[in-house]
Amino acid sequence: MRITDLLKIDTVVINLQSANKASVINELADVLYETNRLHDKEQFIEAILTREAQSTTGIGEGIAIPHAKTSAVKTPAIVFGRSNSGIDYDSLDGQPAHLFFMIAASEGANNAHLETLSRLSTLLMDEAMRSSLLGAADAEEVIALINEKEDAINKDEEVISSHSKKPLILAVTACPTGIAHTYMAADALKAKGRELNVDIKVETNGSTGVKNELTSDEIRKATAIIIAADKNVDVNRFEGKHVIQVPVAEGIRKPKELIERAMKQDAPIFKGTDKGKSDESSMEKGSGIYKHLMNGVSNMLPFVVSGGILIALAFAFGGIHTKGPIAELLMKIGGAGAFSFLVPILAGFIASSIADRPGFAPGVVGGFLAANAGAGFLGGLVAGFLAGYVVIGLRKLFSKLPETLEGMKPVLLYPVFGLLITGVLMELVVNPPVTFLNTALTDWLSSLSGGNAILLGLILGGMMAVDMGGPINKAAFTFGIAAISAQNFGPHAAVMAGGMVPPLGIALATTIFKSKFTELERKSGVTNYIMGISFITEGAIPFAAADPIRVIVSSIIGSSIAGGLAMAFGITLPAPHGGAFVIPLVNKPFMYLLAILIGSVVTALILGIWKKKVEQN
Repeated sequence: MRITDLLKIDTVVINLQSANKASVINELADVLYETNRLHDKEQFIEAILTREAQSTTGIGEGIAIPHAKTSAVKTPAIVFGRSNSGIDYDSLDGQPAHLFFMIAASEGANNAHLETLSRLSTLLMDEAMRSSLLGAADAEEVIALINEKEDAINKDEEVISSHSKKPLILAVTACPTGIAHTYMAADALKAKGRELNVDIKVETNGSTGVKNELTSDEIRKATAIIIAADKNVDVNRFEGKHVIQVPVAEGIRKPKELIERAMKQDAPIFKGTDKGKSDESSMEKGSGIYKHLMNGVSNMLPFVVSGGILIALAFAFGGIHTKGPIAELLMKIGGAGAFSFLVPILAGFIASSIADRPGFAPGVVGGFLAANAGAGFLGGLVAGFLAGYVVIGLRKLFSKLPETLEGMKPVLLYPVFGLLITGVLMELVVNPPVTFLNTALTDWLSSLSGGNAILLGLILGGMMAVDMGGPINKAAFTFGIAAISAQNFGPHAAVMAGGMVPPLGIALATTIFKSKFTELERKSGVTNYIMGISFITEGAIPFAAADPIRVIVSSIIGSSIAGGLAMAFGITLPAPHGGAFVIPLVNKPFMYLLAILIGSVVTALILGIWKKKVEQN
């Protein structure tokens, strides 16, 4: 499949009208929707924004490649847009973006669709090609340029595949979605390898799985290994080799530097474990507490959201005491079902982030023991980290065993000893003091009143707006869920109010202060009404990306006020998710609505007054 099988004349925009990141995403998505490539434009934009929240797709050199793989896509497609004046897209090099390739991959996209993107990334690495695209007179010329360049790339790859006498550098590239950055980093490294007269083979860990997998013979012969990845990849197979580990963006931006480092073997020798086990990644290196914690929280959230909505429906059908067969069934599925897994899942995925697959079972069991002992989320956090590092210790301990026992480690030794040690430590050492601490925290929350309760609400509400779905937002959300688990329903009311304010406040600002926003931003503002009432704080991200100081500051102020008022009014919220749809379940629904409305209006007024008028094209 060629690039121009996905990029057509009707999806080429020579003169973009957008002035900022949020607008250009909407404008390009409009083209896809109007040309019948999308089922649902808003769902597609939401998927694009979710990807942008992980890391910017503004890769530098005047290029941005926003992309998403979602069921909202009817027909896989690429839309090209060009801005002669440039658009601030939070690019990696801080420069405006001029060339945009928005990629729409369907949820069931086949290998051919995704591998086509590799050639697109190679094409964009060529400065002459970028200049040609900037100077193209019309859509037909854009298509012709891409076809011509793709033909040249295919011929070039055939020539370099026969080289075998040069130094060999191996690389692995991977990004969270595995659509664009994975292939761009791979092709940047391959292109620079040809330029430096070095043989380089790159394995891609993309959406369709591992491609161009490195063989054991190649690894044995390699001078060094480059891993440019933002997600876990198999590294144990590189034991004894010089391994350079960097984010995937550096593979795109600094291929020459990485290859030169590899040639000089300017990297530590990797000391792996479980030799020969290619399906187990060593997570000891390059992973901090934050990464492990976020791995646990992000995997726990689907249980929170789905279980929380079912609990909210149970309240809606059966009242606060969930009386009646429908309410009882929903509460059994959402409460006794999904919510009973929160702490074990949190602990299990923290442990697996640290020690990979062998850490999962000890982590889950440790979390279960913590939950049953009343140690709550705090006990689950301890269980996750404890289980992970216990397994890391076992790996080092068992590394001295004979080679004949290698096959027993992942299926017998790690699970049995990991589970035993983690369980004994949790039951005898961790759970008693943590349970006491958790009980004390619950009692403290229950005793909060007056100024102390308001202060807690101000802090929790403000945290929800700091990074709008990022780690600080997740920390506040997790605290609120923990409070609900402890039968204290006040803090989460502040959390949900604070999370609803940023999109609602921005939506109000685009409605009241129309001259301060572009037409496309005003259209996005309408979407934010829906996201706000649905408790989807991420709806504010495009506006925050385009104007971070004004949007984030005004959102934090409004969210803090909403959270503080919710606590001041004594609002209690038993449902963990649902936004405006669960407001009827709170003890004072009208006062809760007032708190959210006041916070949203404050955000709208600050943002609207602070922003400057825009010049419309």
